[in-house]
Amino acid sequence: MNFLAHALLAGDDPALVVGGVVGDWIKGPLPAGLPDDLARGVALHRAIDSHAEANPAFRRSRARVSPARRRYAGVLVDIFYDHLLAGDWGRIYHQTFAAFRADVYAMVASRIAELPVDSHFGLRLMASEDWFHGYERIDGIADVLLRMSRRARRPNPLAGGEAEFLADADGFCADFHEWLADARCFAAAWRQG
Repeated sequence: MNFLAHALLAGDDPALVVGGVVGDWIKGPLPAGLPDDLARGVALHRAIDSHAEANPAFRRSRARVSPARRRYAGVLVDIFYDHLLAGDWGRIYHQTFAAFRADVYAMVASRIAELPVDSHFGLRLMASEDWFHGYERIDGIADVLLRMSRRARRPNPLAGGEAEFLADADGFCADFHEWLADARCFAAAWRQG
């Protein structure tokens, strides 16, 4: 769910960026016909997710989520980290946030025909509604969580989950910056390996 973080951690390779963004729409085995360069981007996405689950800072953030929402802590932390990334963008990345967003959406649009059909609607919506821009504001995060809660197959406590962030924003922020530094090193090593 942390599309923005995956786009950033993919580096400068457009195929890795596209594969990183679409990664949450591809579950299980990679679909037949997915080009190798995009499959590598999905593999990086999955590697980053696995690395995050074992990361001490990410685990601390998961533990900050109340027991009522603990089952969804990973999803919430992903969203909170994209919020923190968007809010601190100018200190984290050299390109303006507006330019980065536009570039990512253009990269995805240029390869959308090669991606699984069931991802097209969500990816187009992401660009048309500029989800990355919405991550900057807490009300944008609230909207994301509300929409996610409505799309889920079973009742869940995602709606209102921004309250978890607000209850310990400083703690999540400290965890995020520690996680991001580690994740950037991990992703750079993965891309070179």
